[in-house]
Amino acid sequence: MASRITSGARLCVRASIDRLVCNLSRNRHHNAVTTGVETAAVRRSSDRLLQCYQKQLNRIRSDHQRNHCRRYTTLQDTDTDSLSSIDPYRLLDDDLRDVYTDITRELELNTNQDELRTIATYYFDGQGKALRPMVAILMAHAINYHMNNNGLDKKQREVAMIAEMIHSASLIHDDVIDQSDFRRGKPSVNALWSHKKVAMAGDYILAVTSMMIARLNHNDVTITLSQIITDLVQGEFMQLGSKETENERFAHYLTKTYRKTASLIANSVKAEAMLAGADDQLVDVSFEYGRNIGLAFQLVDDLLDFVSSKDAMGKPTAADLKLGLATAPVLFACEKYPELNAMIMRRFQEPGDAERAFELVHKSQGLEQTRFLAKKHCLEATRLAGKIAESPYQKSLLVVPDLIVNRMK
Repeated sequence: MASRITSGARLCVRASIDRLVCNLSRNRHHNAVTTGVETAAVRRSSDRLLQCYQKQLNRIRSDHQRNHCRRYTTLQDTDTDSLSSIDPYRLLDDDLRDVYTDITRELELNTNQDELRTIATYYFDGQGKALRPMVAILMAHAINYHMNNNGLDKKQREVAMIAEMIHSASLIHDDVIDQSDFRRGKPSVNALWSHKKVAMAGDYILAVTSMMIARLNHNDVTITLSQIITDLVQGEFMQLGSKETENERFAHYLTKTYRKTASLIANSVKAEAMLAGADDQLVDVSFEYGRNIGLAFQLVDDLLDFVSSKDAMGKPTAADLKLGLATAPVLFACEKYPELNAMIMRRFQEPGDAERAFELVHKSQGLEQTRFLAKKHCLEATRLAGKIAESPYQKSLLVVPDLIVNRMK
């Protein structure tokens, strides 16, 4: 293949930037819980992780500079023809067909408030990408096949529903925080109902998911799925702040991205593997696959915010800059245009900041570097899927990274 991926790009580094940052955060959090203070040992460990992070960031930039002129459309070096005809959504048609109907039923059964039902079910109209339930059910089937289990367990399907419900609850809360007025090609809940009612509807969805998690009757799965909500809240708090230096800023962005987006996919597929009775190694493979898919998805989403249209995305573009958020394309662009640093610190609030930042991102290689980083995470997800026994579902797991990196909305 003329556009064959180089060995540098094909190297799937387990200790990737975001994992280092997450490990750093985990170490500090664990120490704070157990001792209440950050010990010198933990500080030294954190410093080492940040040094590794800087090396990884430099490596990505170096790799990109060597390879940015190359173009490749597939993520696998072998057997691409056999994967090109695979459609994960078609494969899972029976499993996904009634997901939104069943979610709506759960939400309607647990309240007698008509308006609350209407708001809570507003985004479950089948217009979303259904990426999260698709990946969760796909992993459940793949692990079941690997473990010689029979078919999809009811609890595994409920995990997929829970994942989509938590995601939609976070969208509702985002609409309130960001004061959005357009999502998925229609007016947002925030534009139709009061902030108070919308916020309570988001809380209600999370309350119903909590009951569904309890029904699974599996302690480890309960802890794993509860972690998603913990991460979401922390990610939202992180999004409200920024960091002074370039290195701290990128680490902050990647940790926030993991908590707001990747944790949901990673922990939901981890829960699927647990319910299948997988061993710790296979559970970890599932988690890491979901983590890389989630990070790649958000990186591409941040890229599309600069290059796609409102009609294609179903929501306003360049929205992050208008909200004062510096995502990967901007952070990469800072290297060539340091004037962006001052704009980031003032959250693009001065007149002309957002427009100037948008222009500089397009003049830099920020978009190319962001896509390159997304592809690295997709390559790692592909490698991890190769550890699962071959089946139609495992092959679909190999296809998902291509869907992520080549999506247009």
